[in-house]
Amino acid sequence: MVMIDFHLSQQLKRQAMRHTTLRQLEVFEAIARLGSFTRAAEELHLTQPTVSMQIKKLTDAVGMPLFEQVGKKVYLTEAGRALQNFSREIFDHFTHFEMLLADLKGLKQGRLRLGVITTAKYFIPRLLGAFCRQYPGIDVAMKVSNRERILERLHNNEDDLYILGQPPEEVDVIAEPFLDNPLIVLAPADHPLAQEKNITLQRLAEEPFLVREAGSGTRIATEQLFARHNLKIRVRMELGSNEAIKQAVIGGLGISVLSRHTLPIDVMTEQIALLDVQGFPIERHWCAVYPRGKQLSVVAHTFLDYLKEAHRHIEVVTYPGIRKKKAANKPGLSGGNANKNTQAPRRTSK
Repeated sequence: MVMIDFHLSQQLKRQAMRHTTLRQLEVFEAIARLGSFTRAAEELHLTQPTVSMQIKKLTDAVGMPLFEQVGKKVYLTEAGRALQNFSREIFDHFTHFEMLLADLKGLKQGRLRLGVITTAKYFIPRLLGAFCRQYPGIDVAMKVSNRERILERLHNNEDDLYILGQPPEEVDVIAEPFLDNPLIVLAPADHPLAQEKNITLQRLAEEPFLVREAGSGTRIATEQLFARHNLKIRVRMELGSNEAIKQAVIGGLGISVLSRHTLPIDVMTEQIALLDVQGFPIERHWCAVYPRGKQLSVVAHTFLDYLKEAHRHIEVVTYPGIRKKKAANKPGLSGGNANKNTQAPRRTSK
């Protein structure tokens, strides 16, 4: 009798879940993402009682609590986290289907979600401008953050594509290189090394360095170069943004290695010098990254194809007045001309 009751209960729960509506999942997803019933109601243009009623029906269908409230904050339960992943997959499938239909009609429309490392913010908007003019039906949502947060988003599959200067080794991903990313050494314009040529790494290692946080792709590449010569950089200060580092360099606090893309067109050339150092620039590439096995949407494929022609739309600006290493940069996409510091274009997997 107990076994019959158990099977009947399970059957009733399965039937209840089949009656779960997309509207209920939409309300649930908004609360899970925003962490608030009130904000979810505002975003969906619903009253708060309506939101509460939809969640009650969904909770009854699941048979387990989906949220727990601590003070004024709402947190997902274990069942809630599982349902969040499930609902995200459902909405992704619907989005992909809508894009596929638009593509079959000869249109390119839909939504593109990008996770962008902070250094890439200096050129990705310019690429997006031309892309959006070419495909006005595509809406773009871009999340800019540090490497740690972008890798977290990649792990959670929150976006379509991720723009990184150094693909992760610890995650199974596809990495498509699309643009040169040379790393250069910056110093105050009046620095004693600003007038020197062919500076050795040993000499540079004597200088105080201004660096990004641990885990930064630029910092990793710099430390790896010095480590190959049995050297370590002297870290004077860790700073949370490239802008802060450039201001600290101008202020005479130390030298730094940054992507050349961080130097805007209106850079104050009389205040910054680009040092001529052996082993620099470190030749790297910007990559579009996504988890291996991920089914890219039509829109994501379209943007990926567009990125592969990025060198036609954008190039590293030459800055009059800034002292530059005389050796020309190597071509970025072929990989065949790369020197020993080059991050070769590749597909990354563990």
